[in-house]
Amino acid sequence: MTTPTQSTPALAANSAVTARTALTAITALTAPGNAADRAVKRRRVLDILDEAGRDSLLLTSNTALTWYLDGSRVHISLAGDPIAALLVDRTGDHLVTFNNEAGRIAAEELPEGVSLDTVPWHGQLHAAAAGLAIDGDPLVEAAVSSELRAARQQLLPAEAARYAALSVDAAAAMTDVLTAVTPETTEFQLVSDLAARIVAVGAEPLVLLCNGADRSDFRHPLATHSPIGRRAMAVVCARRNGLVANVTRWVAFDAGSPQELDAEARIAAVEADIFRATVPGAKLNEVFTAIKSAYARHGFGDDQWTLHHQGGPAGYAGRDPRVTAEVTDTIVLNQPFTWNPSGPGVKIEYTVLLTDSGVRVLTVDERWPTTDVDGRRRPLTLRP
Repeated sequence: MTTPTQSTPALAANSAVTARTALTAITALTAPGNAADRAVKRRRVLDILDEAGRDSLLLTSNTALTWYLDGSRVHISLAGDPIAALLVDRTGDHLVTFNNEAGRIAAEELPEGVSLDTVPWHGQLHAAAAGLAIDGDPLVEAAVSSELRAARQQLLPAEAARYAALSVDAAAAMTDVLTAVTPETTEFQLVSDLAARIVAVGAEPLVLLCNGADRSDFRHPLATHSPIGRRAMAVVCARRNGLVANVTRWVAFDAGSPQELDAEARIAAVEADIFRATVPGAKLNEVFTAIKSAYARHGFGDDQWTLHHQGGPAGYAGRDPRVTAEVTDTIVLNQPFTWNPSGPGVKIEYTVLLTDSGVRVLTVDERWPTTDVDGRRRPLTLRP
């Protein structure tokens, strides 16, 4: 393996000095992460190693890598595996990538203090990274998955600020798109406009969903060529700096039926109950119990929770994890969530942060119509 530094790739052809100067300038502008936050994350991982009685840990998932590197882009295909692996040991942080990716990684994604090694593009990435361990046998993610999840729970100051900014951008993109659609707009046209706005703010649209009036029974509706008609739901999960903001909105071109308006009010009441249950020290399975009770209490029936997942903690994964009766993680301050209660023809999905003053909604746009629910401004259906 070779070990390029941040000044190694030849970014300018005329001289090595020019190349190093150009790369230094680019790195200063684009290098990800916050040094203070990264130091805390490294301490958290070293604590995991101490508890396990081990000296190194191999990180290989996109969620773990983007969290630990504080926002580095370590993917090419959104559907593919990361093109890097990271060995954390007591001497430092050692990133390994393919030789054809090393130039961009060094120039744009490598945080200060992280060494970079390469393997051939056809080489064995994980084996090469594991081989950097003193004994060649590092701890693997799967062995400490719950511990790593706990380490990611509490957002640090810089990443919380980045998450809030992304959430506002995602909400604004949704407002821009839905205020411009008509009943003749197709579902594909709607999500393509939404994707364009997400990409324009430097984010990646991981999920794009839309259902028009004829497909409102589907809660995970991939878009079709059908016109949206009188009423539609749009969903986006947008990733930037490794963080994922999730948001659902509704648009309608009539006043809505009494049944629809009643269901919208009741699903907002379910969400309010979930927010009240989202408090520091509570267990996620306890919130799940509250969710099931809320559906029954607000007239959706005892089995409504079985028809769609209910969301959960958010951050460096769409849900980290999805809440179930078996998930016993303890909720902490400064932890992000995306709950998504849903019923027939209704759904709410906002990304929020649990602060010392309660749940703070992040995916907000002041242009979007809202109403008061349990002392908090909550979304209405947009009626252009």
